[in-house]
Amino acid sequence: MDISIFSGQADDNTPTAKLNSGSEVFEGAQARRERIRGMLFVSPWLVGLGLFYVFPILASLLMSFTNYQLVSDSGVSTEWVGVDNWRRMFQDARVWNGLWVTIKFAVMFIPMSTLFPLGLAYLLTSERLWGRRFFRVMFYLPSMIPFVASVMVWRFYLNDQTGWISKILGSVGFEAPNLLSSKELILPTLVFIAMWGVGNSIIIFIAALNGVPTQLYEAARIDGANKWRLFRDVTWPMISPITLYNITMSLVALGQYFLVPFVLQGPSGKPEGASQFFTMVFFQETFSFFNGGYGATLAWGMFIVVFSLSVVIFKTAKYWVHYEYEER
Repeated sequence: MDISIFSGQADDNTPTAKLNSGSEVFEGAQARRERIRGMLFVSPWLVGLGLFYVFPILASLLMSFTNYQLVSDSGVSTEWVGVDNWRRMFQDARVWNGLWVTIKFAVMFIPMSTLFPLGLAYLLTSERLWGRRFFRVMFYLPSMIPFVASVMVWRFYLNDQTGWISKILGSVGFEAPNLLSSKELILPTLVFIAMWGVGNSIIIFIAALNGVPTQLYEAARIDGANKWRLFRDVTWPMISPITLYNITMSLVALGQYFLVPFVLQGPSGKPEGASQFFTMVFFQETFSFFNGGYGATLAWGMFIVVFSLSVVIFKTAKYWVHYEYEER
């Protein structure tokens, strides 16, 4: 009698065991072939990722420890300088001014880039608003206009002599403020211009608001919740993952904020460096003075700051971000 019947162990020589073993071998070979085919399909993308992203990133890190010059008429060879560029960055007054300008702008920009599109999205999802589709299109259209063209329009719009604001205020007897030449008003003006392109955030918030289950609102109303309680206890927790996404994307965009102040005020950050962001210091050092090594150091410095802040945001997200289908 076969002992395996009583012991619960199958004999490897039985037809069933051989069939299972053969199927496992076949499935393993098929899985390997599928992996190879998948790698072949994604190989063009992997090559592009390595050549145009990974390699330049690693090369810039190495460059930050050299005196590499983009253009050199004196024939100076590239040499290893260690941490001299990093030491120079911490001692450079222009870097600290650019960082301070960026921080002041961030204090205004990040809350506004979150609350302003959220407020508009909340309005555009209201059933009492007539022509909601029309207004959604109108608010989204500015984000499709090239930034250089829109900045040129804003330059004429904000001109204190011939701009539309000057004309409108002058028609009612008020003198228009010089928004582009005032050290106190230039950053709020840039934040105001930045709100011109929040169409993408509006669309994302509209989708998030429409995705909140109506049963939650009905249950809250039965418990006597008013509109503020509905927003605070139902809407805000349910859209908090989207809010986290928008805050993170605003932080990343802040680390790349360059085009608008550069076109409006030039690389020097007029007036008196009040609009010279960290990215503009990087641009001057790299593409005006051709200090490629020092420019790479500045780029990595900004990357470290943005990455560190992103880590802090994600670490603290567990205290204010609610995921409907995840247990914490």
